[in-house]
Amino acid sequence: MNTAPTEWIALLAVTAASGLAGFVDAVVGGGGLILVPALFAAFPNAAPATLLGTNKSASVWGTAWASVQYARRVTIQWRLLFPTIVAALLASAAGAVLVTRIDGTLLKRALPVMLALLLIYTLAKKDLGREHKPDLAGDGHALGPWVAATAIGCAVGFYDGFFGPGTGSFLVFLFVRVLGHDFLHASAHAKVVNVVTNASALATFAWAGHVWWHLAVPLALANVLGSLLGAHMALKHGAGFVRQMFIGVVMLLILKTGYDAFGAA
Repeated sequence: MNTAPTEWIALLAVTAASGLAGFVDAVVGGGGLILVPALFAAFPNAAPATLLGTNKSASVWGTAWASVQYARRVTIQWRLLFPTIVAALLASAAGAVLVTRIDGTLLKRALPVMLALLLIYTLAKKDLGREHKPDLAGDGHALGPWVAATAIGCAVGFYDGFFGPGTGSFLVFLFVRVLGHDFLHASAHAKVVNVVTNASALATFAWAGHVWWHLAVPLALANVLGSLLGAHMALKHGAGFVRQMFIGVVMLLILKTGYDAFGAA
């Protein structure tokens, strides 16, 4: 590994970004909004796939650790999550295949609009996600919750494979709006789904040789530390804190995706 001063500065910068990304991701998702741009800025000449793979090598550990922390304090409905995870994995693969065959410009430009509508709805519904009322997810035996969970997995999984930004935020919102979770429970369930999809993506990148393992360890350690703090804050302050973080992250996503879609136009 090159130990030139610029290399050390880049390493410190992306390690700090990984810690912050772990914090944000543990609370409400969206850590990629921080770490991915930091990696691209620090290593502008690297292959994009390598930077995305390196991002996954860090985020998968932070997300997994956050899932463990949530599971200790929040009741995880594993039977409900199973169809979500299976559907997300299959749909993600389908989205990844499709993105290689068609132009994703339209979706890229529609994304900030969709996020803006999601934000407006959340702000308008003051009580949305403040109370945990899982009407559809009651006992896990009725067909309704399984259908809803499968639909969420299909929609978000396909989007994640096809495009990606804001996947965690979409998961949280759908768990709140469709399944009646509060923001804390929604974030906990989103983490579990994200662990599986992140691990799948990491395996794919690693198989293709698109992971910088010399960066993976420090980035993963920082991500886990940030994740520990983020999960602690979310569990301590509850659904109201997660809701506010959700609103803030969605606002940043709107700015980022809007600039990506229209800034160069």
